[in-house]
Amino acid sequence: MPYYKNHVFVCTNQRTDGRASCQDCGAQELRDHMKKRSKELGLLGKGEVRINSAGCLNRCDEGPVMVVYPQGTWYTFMDKEDIDEIVDEHLIKGNEVERLKLEND
Repeated sequence: MPYYKNHVFVCTNQRTDGRASCQDCGAQELRDHMKKRSKELGLLGKGEVRINSAGCLNRCDEGPVMVVYPQGTWYTFMDKEDIDEIVDEHLIKGNEVERLKLEND
């Protein structure tokens, strides 16, 4: 049994060499929105949901990106509406958001 029902890692990496990075798309602000909304909904805490910032997940060219464990589901997202959909569908209902999923290859 995993420690958290869902453990979310949101890439907030900022590359300095000119390559694309998740932070170029406002990943930190969107991660903060996800954490705030999850807290308001009472999702955060032991055994439930944990939302962490992550350094480079090596998929910035598809980003911004996040990965949700233990399922290992990768998502891209662009705005607060995408984040809200991931919270509502994946974190609350347990349904993957197909339109935002990235391939695991």
